Amino acid sequence: YKMAGDSRFPDVDTDGSEKSEEMEIVVNVGGVRQVFYGDNLNQYPETRLAELVNCLSGGYDSIFSLCDDYDPGKREFYFDRDPDAFKCIIDVYYFGEIHMKKGICPICFKNEMEFWKVDLKFLDDCCKAHLSEKKEELEEIARRVQLILDDLGIDASESRWKKCQKCIWKFLEKPESSYPARVIAVLSFLFILISSVVMCVGTIPDLQVVDAEGNRMEHPTLDSIETACIGWFTMEYVLRLISSPNKLHFALSFMNIVDVLAILPFYVSLTLTHLGAKLMELSNVQQAVQALRIMRIARIFKLARHSSGLQTLTYALKRSFKELGLLLMYLAVGIFVFSALGYTMEQSHPETLFKSIPQSFWWAIITMTTVGYGDIYPKTTLGKLNAAISFLCGVIAIALPIHPIINNFVRYYNKQRVLETAAKHELELMELNSAEGKAAGSRSELEDLSREGKEGPFYSSRIKVSHSDTFIHLLSEEKHHRTRLQSCK
Repeated sequence: YKMAGDSRFPDVDTDGSEKSEEMEIVVNVGGVRQVFYGDNLNQYPETRLAELVNCLSGGYDSIFSLCDDYDPGKREFYFDRDPDAFKCIIDVYYFGEIHMKKGICPICFKNEMEFWKVDLKFLDDCCKAHLSEKKEELEEIARRVQLILDDLGIDASESRWKKCQKCIWKFLEKPESSYPARVIAVLSFLFILISSVVMCVGTIPDLQVVDAEGNRMEHPTLDSIETACIGWFTMEYVLRLISSPNKLHFALSFMNIVDVLAILPFYVSLTLTHLGAKLMELSNVQQAVQALRIMRIARIFKLARHSSGLQTLTYALKRSFKELGLLLMYLAVGIFVFSALGYTMEQSHPETLFKSIPQSFWWAIITMTTVGYGDIYPKTTLGKLNAAISFLCGVIAIALPIHPIINNFVRYYNKQRVLETAAKHELELMELNSAEGKAAGSRSELEDLSREGKEGPFYSSRIKVSHSDTFIHLLSEEKHHRTRLQSCK
């Protein structure tokens, strides 16, 4: 080896007669040797391997800015990187695209591509989708961690009103934050159940009372319970709206719209009852009130706020629009075909129940869905054969899209459990590093985590940021490249 002060190597032609296109270099990545030629590497001159071709004339400074070590005798460059990822990355020089092998962490593979200065546009679309999904998971983990830190932190610079808002929001929106918050969540759940039961029980004739005009109405006791439930829902919604950090987003979210629909009919019907009689006939007022009372069924959807299972089901159905569309299309085609066949085949019977094709739609629906009320049924032999084929096709049409919908539900449910566990694990790593006195400067890195929120000095003085491979990219903007000895979680 030459001394560091020598800027030239004995195997490099100083007069430049050796062309970079014909140069052969050896790259040793994590113990795996690869031989490259300049004409292949120079196809992408901005990559790190292409820069190796022209770095020999620049001396040690130029060489060691690109690699970890160099053997001038063998003209071999050493890199302490992941060899498996490197084998995938070099495909860009031969095929013009990169495919990520199964089992490689997408985030770590992205870091390897950045190290070798290969643009992400060369990554295949299927691998980009996998990378995007993993990035979304890490962002969700970072968001959950930040929410926990915000709950534990207290910013002394905030006003008393801001602190009060945060306390109310945490008290009503995060049952896991304290024991009183859990009690409030249970009470809200019970009020929803009681209100739904009262709505159903109030329709029983034996429990209704007759007013002075002979009309049946709900029992006064049930009406009082209903009023108490609406009072609770109103107070809960108003407090949550006042303490919400983003009131526009709060008002437009789906679950909060459901809350408004659950309490609005009560006040509208109350207004119509006391003031509507002066503006319109009493019968019209009663019909309007009855229609608004039916809207009270919307409050049952408030249970989704307290049930992760219902939230998971909603998300699974939202992600399964394509499968549900296929199901409806299959049924629509079958209904049209078998109702037309049933109407045609039953016309020869004098007592036919198939009066028209639109009327036959109802028979086809209840037959293909295997409900079979029996109010309309075929009487001819061909009609019965058509009915048998229709319900067999209906069973097949319903069964085909069910499996993807179930997979979406299971995948999302398992994903939520993994994200919750990962967030707790990240907090444990923070506490462990804090106890060992590691990861100095945690406050600045935690600010990078949220990019919006601020955590108080109380928690930042106790918690240190984890530098694990999985979450380091979200908790800090500093570049931390993995070595081949590090494993991905």
